[in-house]
This record gives sequence, structure tokens and C-alpha cells, in this order.
Amino acid sequence: LETMANAPTLEAIKYAKGKLDLLDQLKLPFEFEYMKINTCEECWEAIRKMNVRGAPAIAIAAALALAVEATKKESEGGTGDAAKEWLMTKLEYLKTSRPTAVNLFNDCDRLIAFVQKTSGDGAAVLRAYIDEAEKMLEKDIADNMAIGKAGGEAIVAAAKAKGRDKVKVLTHCNTGSLATARYGTALGVIRWLHENGKLEHAYCTETRPYNQGCRLTAFELVFEKIPATLITDSMASYLMATEGIDAVVVGADRVVCNGDTANKVGTYQLAIAAKYHGAGMYVAVPFTSIDTKLKSGKEIHIEQRPADELTCINGTRIAANDIGVWNPGFDVTPGTLITGLITEKGIVTKAAEGAEFDVGAFVAANK
Repeated sequence: LETMANAPTLEAIKYAKGKLDLLDQLKLPFEFEYMKINTCEECWEAIRKMNVRGAPAIAIAAALALAVEATKKESEGGTGDAAKEWLMTKLEYLKTSRPTAVNLFNDCDRLIAFVQKTSGDGAAVLRAYIDEAEKMLEKDIADNMAIGKAGGEAIVAAAKAKGRDKVKVLTHCNTGSLATARYGTALGVIRWLHENGKLEHAYCTETRPYNQGCRLTAFELVFEKIPATLITDSMASYLMATEGIDAVVVGADRVVCNGDTANKVGTYQLAIAAKYHGAGMYVAVPFTSIDTKLKSGKEIHIEQRPADELTCINGTRIAANDIGVWNPGFDVTPGTLITGLITEKGIVTKAAEGAEFDVGAFVAANK
């Protein structure tokens, strides 16, 4: 095992042809250990149990787990139709691991369409799938860096209009290298601000009940030597009132046509507090997290997580026995409370404050 001090780099996903290792994020920040993934079933379990998490990361992990199996199957031969059926069945299965993050569905559906159009015998179809899945890693890193730059520049411009040269930013949950292929979405924005000398200070919430902010975001901020402070979720409003937060920047598991955003539960209350205190509310969202099939957040299915995530910490019960538990993994923030959606193609803005976004039009114009 490696400790945080001697961990070589923060990579949630390590892949070489025929081999996939996922960083076990349930053991962070105290142990730095990778899980070997040999089958789609093992990856399905890792996604469901949140050993790997973050909307971009779970989609990439799923695609690459199938690539590992496909590499082993290449030598079996067979017909192209049989290989297509096998790949599509596996992709449909992987989609059932978690219901809210749209990246998993978008990427699996895209790969299914790719497989359907592929020609050749079984080995050729499998090789084509493997090549396509491998491209997802490189693209995700490039997209994340573009999101970081676009978001950083927007936040700096807004701060300059108020006479500020450096900014204080609050983030929620984990949206960095551990939630993506590398660099991160919302945490990528903070990373860009730091790299360009524009970050005064970053704040991260602990993100109850699973503590992704405390365990993972704090881990990344310390690892990257970014000036940062951890707060409890319930301190956010008072932090804004006393410390003068310039922007809240979060990730997203699904953004729909009007800008309504499903993200880690607790995001909605941050948006309300940000509006009251005059802080910008930004959502960092790659195109793979945008769902133009849904018109509003009312249509988003919200995952209910196990009760013991709330009643127990590290296997030790802290809540009264027999108490009821309501534990949605996500909430939906109305687009009317969001300042801008940061994508790899630029910022989606609104015609006026309080208006709805036209996300579909932005996507259509930037395909």
C-alpha cells in the first residue's frame, strides 16, 4: 500500500491494453490501493459500491472494463454479429450499475451505436471497440483542461468587475482527478485558478453523508498544494457571509435542457445561499453529462442510497437504532439559480438573471 505522501500521481483509472486498475476511493485518504478489474461484473460492483465514482470516471471505467474482456475474447474468433451482440449486451448491463449519472448512459449508448456500425469478423469488431473505448481517456483529460480554463477565466472576469484580482471559491463533493480520467471538472477550474495565480483560497465541504469532500477533495487539494480549508456542509452560508466567497463551482451528474442540474445532494442549498450572498454559482459539465432528452429536472431519476451510509461511519453506527432514513444521493438545482454552465466548448449563459438556459441550442451549435 502507498500513503498519500508517497503516492506517485492521482489517477483514478490506470489502463493498459488488457489491464484495468481502479483506485479504491473507499479507502482514501488513509490507503492508496488499486483494485484489479478483469470483468464487467467486477466493474459493475465497483461502480455500485462507489469504489470508483464521479460521473465521467464511472463511464470511462465501464467502457474500459469491457475493453479488457474484449481483449481476452479477441482470440476466440467468431462472427461479427456474435461479437456485436456480446458487446451490446455487456454495455446494457453496465448501464444498470447506477441510475443518475448520465455520462454512463450517454457513453454506453454511443458505444452501442458505434458497435452497430462496425463491420468485419468477430476479432475486427472487438478490436474496433477496444480502440474506441481507449480514446475516451485521452478525450476526457483534454475536455477537463478546457473546462478548467473556461471556468477560471469566467470567474476571474466576474471578480474583476467587482474590483477583485484574486478569488475565493467554494466547491462541493469531489470533481477532480479522482472523479475523472485526470485534472477534473469543477476542481479543474480551481486547479486552473491556482496555476494562473488567481486563486486566493479554496474551500471544500465535507459532503455528508459519504464525505467525498473530506476524504477525496481535501486529499487532492493537499496533494496539489492548493491553499484550501475544509468546512462542514452546514457552515457554507456563514462562510459566504463572513469570508466573501466569489464563486461556488460544482460538478454535475446530469444537466437537462433548461439547465436544471442533478448533482451531489447539498448542491441545491449552496445555490440558494450563493444567490443570497451575491456569489456566482457555476456548474462544470462536460457534454457527456448533458441530457437533452429531458426538458426539466422533474424528469431526473434520483438514486436512493443505503441507509447505513448515513447511520454509520466506517462500519460503526452513530445514529439511534430504529430511526428512519431518507438518503437521496443527489438533489436537483433549478437552472434559474445557476450563473453559468461551464463546458469544454465554453460557457452556457442565460438571456437574463433568473431565466432558464437553452442548453439544447448550445449543444446543437457546438457539436
